[in-house]
Amino acid sequence: MGTKVLTMLQPLWQGFPSVDPLAVSGSVSYSLAPRYESVRGARQFTRETLHRWELEEIFDGVALVVSELVTNALRHTSAVGTAAPCEPSHDAPAPPARLHLMRWSSRLVCAVRDSSDASPEAEEAGAGAESGRGLYLVDAFSDGWGWQPLANAPHGKIVWAQFRLP
Repeated sequence: MGTKVLTMLQPLWQGFPSVDPLAVSGSVSYSLAPRYESVRGARQFTRETLHRWELEEIFDGVALVVSELVTNALRHTSAVGTAAPCEPSHDAPAPPARLHLMRWSSRLVCAVRDSSDASPEAEEAGAGAESGRGLYLVDAFSDGWGWQPLANAPHGKIVWAQFRLP
């Protein structure tokens, strides 16, 4: 794995138990266009990756978490101004969000990088609300999650979730 990738992923190690970043046995990433169709693409990318890594049995939980993390990144990183969510702004083009999947011998990490400085927070959703439960689902379906501001960047963060492998 290149130095650039290790530098970009350095904030992830802060939230994990002791893990040697050089022990990553697989690492892939997927660029997320600023539109909601990217959620479907991220799930398909995740399905194909888990198939290659022979981890199909954990796809359902991982796909749900990926969907929530990607949706949140796209929703909360719409450009400054009055642009609708996931529509690019002409004032300040934000770098695209990116999904990273990393595999160690005993765990899988899904991480989504975006350009927002806002910390992810679980909100109380009313009984009839159509959104607001995403981080509760991430917490319920993963073995842990967290976030860190991007190192070496003026803006942005990485939100990650980890899964123990069978």
